[in-house]
Order: sequence, then C-alpha cells, then structure tokens
Amino acid sequence: MKDIRKEIAGIIASQAGLSEEEALALIEIPPESSKGDYAFPCFKLAKVLRKAPPLIAADIAAKIRDNALFEKVENVNAYVNMFIDKQFFTRLTLEDVAERGDDFGKSDVGGGKTVIVEYSSPNIAKPFHIGHIRSTVIGNAIYKLYDAVGYKVVRINHLGDYGTQFGKMITAYRHWGSEEEVRKEPIKTLLSYYVRFHKEAENDPSLDQEARETFYRLEHGEEEEVRIWEWFRSESLKEFERVYGMLGITFDSYNGESFYSDKMPAVIEELKEKGLLQESQGAQIVDLSQWNMAPALITKSDGSSLYITRDIAAAIYRKKTYDFYKCIYVVASQQNLHFQQWFKVLELMGYDWYKDCVHINFGLVSLEDGTMSTREGRVVFLEDVLNRAVEKTAEIVREKGVNTENIEETSKIVGIGAVIFQELSNSRIKDYVFNWDNVLNFDGETGPYVQYTHARAASVLKNAGVSGSFDVKNMDLSAICSGSAYELIKEIYRFPEVIRDAADKYEPSVLTRHIVDVAQAFNKFYHDEHILVEDETEKNAKLLLTSAAKQTIKNGLALLGMQAPDKM
Repeated sequence: MKDIRKEIAGIIASQAGLSEEEALALIEIPPESSKGDYAFPCFKLAKVLRKAPPLIAADIAAKIRDNALFEKVENVNAYVNMFIDKQFFTRLTLEDVAERGDDFGKSDVGGGKTVIVEYSSPNIAKPFHIGHIRSTVIGNAIYKLYDAVGYKVVRINHLGDYGTQFGKMITAYRHWGSEEEVRKEPIKTLLSYYVRFHKEAENDPSLDQEARETFYRLEHGEEEEVRIWEWFRSESLKEFERVYGMLGITFDSYNGESFYSDKMPAVIEELKEKGLLQESQGAQIVDLSQWNMAPALITKSDGSSLYITRDIAAAIYRKKTYDFYKCIYVVASQQNLHFQQWFKVLELMGYDWYKDCVHINFGLVSLEDGTMSTREGRVVFLEDVLNRAVEKTAEIVREKGVNTENIEETSKIVGIGAVIFQELSNSRIKDYVFNWDNVLNFDGETGPYVQYTHARAASVLKNAGVSGSFDVKNMDLSAICSGSAYELIKEIYRFPEVIRDAADKYEPSVLTRHIVDVAQAFNKFYHDEHILVEDETEKNAKLLLTSAAKQTIKNGLALLGMQAPDKM
C-alpha cells in the first residue's frame, strides 16, 4: 500500500528545505479529525528560515495546496493541516485489504533476517501459574509481530530444568515421595514436596546440604539422579503442553538450561583465558564494579554452575547456530540486573553482537494478599484460570442465548481470548494484582467486545449473501462518504503502520489498543449508517467497508494469539 505519510514528507521536504527523513519525523496525526488527516508543525523551522512559525506554515500551505493528493490544506497558527482526498484514500485502503486478505498488515521490513524470541520458560516440576502468562502471551505476540514484518523467527522455550532446586526436589521425593502420586498429578504433587522441603529444612539444615550434594551428582551425570530428573521433566512437559494447547501456542525448541550443561566448561575456560575470572571465597566471579554492578557469579565454591553461566553458553550457542539479527528475551523486570550483568560479560568477552541481545521486561503479577510464592505453595495455576474463564463464558453464552452452533467451542475461543486480551491491553511494564473479576470482566474495551464486533460484521455480510470477494477496482465507492465511514477507513489504513510500531517497541498493547479503535469505529459506522439499503451501488460499497473492518479485526486478533468467531 502507498505510504501516504512518506509521500507527504516528500512534498513538504521540497518546499521547506528539509530532507524527506527530517520532514517524516515531524508529521503528526491530529487528535481531532477537524484539524486534518495529517499535520506538519513548523516550530523547528523558525531558526533555519528566520521566520515566525505561523508565517512558515502559511507559506508551505500555499505551495502544496494544489497537489492532487489533498482535498484541502489549511494553515492554523504554526501548523499546516492537510486533508487527504477522501475518494483516493478510500479506494487505496479498501483495494489493499481486499487484495491481501489474511496478509493485510504484513510487510517485508525484516528482509528474512533471523530473530530469536525466548519466552514462557517455566520451571519443570513447579506450577505453571498465572505469573507465567505474562512471558507466555507477550512473547507469543512479539513472535507473531516480528513474523508479520518479515523476519524469520525462532521460538525458544528456555525451560528451567536445571539448578539446585532439582537437588531439593529429588531429595524431597526420596524422603516423602510416591511414584503413584507423581504420575497421578505431577505438578501439584511435586509442588507439595517442594513446599515440604523448605518447611522441613528450617528445622533440619542437613537437608540443604543433602540437596546440594544431590544436584552435584545430577550435574556430573550420576545415573539415578539423571533418571529421576528426566522423569520429572517428562511429566512436567505433558502438563505444560496441555496449557500451551489451550492457548494455541507452539515452540520451535524446548532447549532449556540443561541443554547447555556440556557447553559451560568451554565458556568457563574462555573466561579464564581472557583474564576475566577471579576467585572470591572459593567461587569464580567476573568483577563488574567498574560498571556499578555486583560481581557476576560464574561458579559456586563447590564448582556447580549458575543461571548466568548457562545464559552465556546459550547466547554463544544460538549465535553460532542461528546467526541471529536479534535475540529477544521476554523475562520479568525483576531480572533486569541479571541481564545487565551477563550482557556486560558477553561484551567483555569481545562479542560485539552482545548489543543484539535484547531483554524485554514486564511488570509482575501479585495476588491480592501479596506476592506469589512457590516455596509456600501460594500460587494460582494458569490452567485453572483458563478453565474458569471458559466456564464463565459458557454461562454468559447460555444466559444471553448467543447464536452459536457449538457453545463449548465458542466459550473456549472467547474465554481464553478474554484472558489473553486482558494481559496484552496495558503496557507490559506495569505491575498488576491478579483479580478474578477483572480477568473475567467482559464489558468495556475487552477481548469479547472486539470478538463480538467481528461476529457482528460477519453477520451483516452473511445476511447480505456475501460469500466471495469484491471486484473493488470496478466498484463505485462514492457512497462511502459519511464521517463515521471515513474515520473507520482511517483506522483500517493505519493497521500496517501500527504493526510495525508495535514490533519496533516490543509492545503488543500498541496493537491491542488499535484493534479496539477499529472495533469502536466499525460499531459507530454500523449504528450511524443503514448498510443493507436498496441502492445496490451504495449497499455494495458499505459491505466492502464492513468486510475490510472484519478482515482487519481478524488479522489483529491473530497477531495477539486469538481467534475471531463468526458467531457470538
């Protein structure tokens, strides 16, 4: 689709003595449609042109007013306000949506370069709880956004399947565990062992020592410890896959921390060779005090590895294996220091691609009575949240007598979609308190509202007997001339730009808010206009716009990891 903002930048640049890039950076979209479709502020030109900004605006407006792109150009104070020719803009937008269909909004900005997105990454043998939903759905949306703008994306679930907690888990299982209990309900049973371990260890410190020795044996490949660990991992993955299936999420790799255990010695040796390792109380560290950071602990005094060692090994492996353009880590903000430390270690090791490793942080989820604690067993299971959302939706569907042939399927699409949409509605960096009423609130600017709007558009098209595509190039679109129709067209036109912006900012909420804007604009058009009129030319033009709105909402929801039902 023609980039109108870029075209305007070219027109203005030639009149204002600016480069096209400089002009493009200044162009704005006015907050009110009465002030134009685009606006150009002239404040920054005052020093260069030695004129008052309002005089500059008047001069530029006079010079570009006759361009065929514009229906009207006004200078208001220091602004040049530009109104695009509505018929040109309408045809440009609707032809592109009709031609591209499910690909509308996509681009090839990425040029096929490889981007890795690491997300979700729960710990095996521990609950897949509501706190994990943030990394899981934010990461999945970022993957979809980068795929949509033309990158080759590798999705990695870096499972927490290594570390001293497995020494604790195996120790607890040996003391109090039962194979039958674990097989019956793996995660909840293993959680109960983990909680009991910490309670017992408060009175019996020898348990901690036993756990450290157990992990040491695991790390050094002792057969019995490896067997139990592999069993815990296998049982955990079955549970995780069930939740991922509910969310419609898949991965290209489940290589977790354990995958890099045999790659860590080489990293430690390289750190030694480059003179970066120092001994501190028997442990091996990299001193980062020069950069006002705590030391990076590479190995403990007993020689066992840590997260940071495995993360460095993983990054080096991924660069060699995928030659990534970016490696994106979707991990909570409480790990900010951890990422700063090991990115700095990569830099000190001489890897200039350290700057291509990006930590995308997000706010934390807490419960109304405080933060979640796996050790204390205070968690809300994500699967329980999803199931409850589906049940609540089914109740609403039955109460309202929703027109659907499959209540169970519709309830899954809408209920799980409501949870995903709520997670992606606000800026990812915000902390929030988990509350059932908020998660399952279907009123206002929510996932169900957007999905219902899609179903409404589908119903209009079905009632009109529309089953195929439109011959847009030969259609008369002059009937789409009302204010509400044009506002909807503008929101649809912006969709590809919003996708690029959301990807650039690693911020799915940019897209989420825009989909709400499209839905609201369509509903206003729907209420303001009678679509199924007798005049065939007018009816077809309005149906084309309805189809374009439906397609845009569908494509937007897909990028968030949601489905768009035709009946609701």
